[in-house]
Amino acid sequence: MKILVNLLSIFRILVAFAIIFTIMFNLPWITFLLFTLGAISDWFDGFLARKYNCCSKLGGVLDHIGDKLLVCNTLIMLTLMGPVWYIVIPVIFMIARELYISGLREFLGTQKIEMPVPKARFSMGKIKTTIQMIAITAFLLWFAIFASVTPETTNRIIFYLIYILPKIGIFSLWMALVASIWSAIQYTFTFAQKLKKIK
Repeated sequence: MKILVNLLSIFRILVAFAIIFTIMFNLPWITFLLFTLGAISDWFDGFLARKYNCCSKLGGVLDHIGDKLLVCNTLIMLTLMGPVWYIVIPVIFMIARELYISGLREFLGTQKIEMPVPKARFSMGKIKTTIQMIAITAFLLWFAIFASVTPETTNRIIFYLIYILPKIGIFSLWMALVASIWSAIQYTFTFAQKLKKIK
């Protein structure tokens, strides 16, 4: 089971880089499908790890890398697809948050001190990741529908989706920014506590 859980994380890493090319070559439905599968694999490998108690240090690292790459790679590509301030600004701050937390962990690592990802099922970091995935999914579905719609295929449902999806995406993106800042503050307090162990 550990092998399956790790393979799901590796799959997410591969998807994170595949999405760059599907966006570059204007394949919006494939992009949407890949990201959706990647997001589902994130939930599924966590579920399996907890259900069968097959967590490992390697699995935790792979899961962490897969999550960050999937979200950050896609967010960066979104800023190219929609280069507007209300998308670019939250993306910049959220990626800066990831670099900041990584810096804290790296410093503590030089001191032989661990700062693990919180294990709580509904930690702020997990909430942040979930909201990010909702925002990205809404944007990718909107881009896919908008790219393929024609006057012959438009109907009330299509018009409604084109209208509501970007609003869901923008709202979720800014809520994810709030969660990112909140999570960064929590990590900062944890970092300050860990510093007390350094003589």
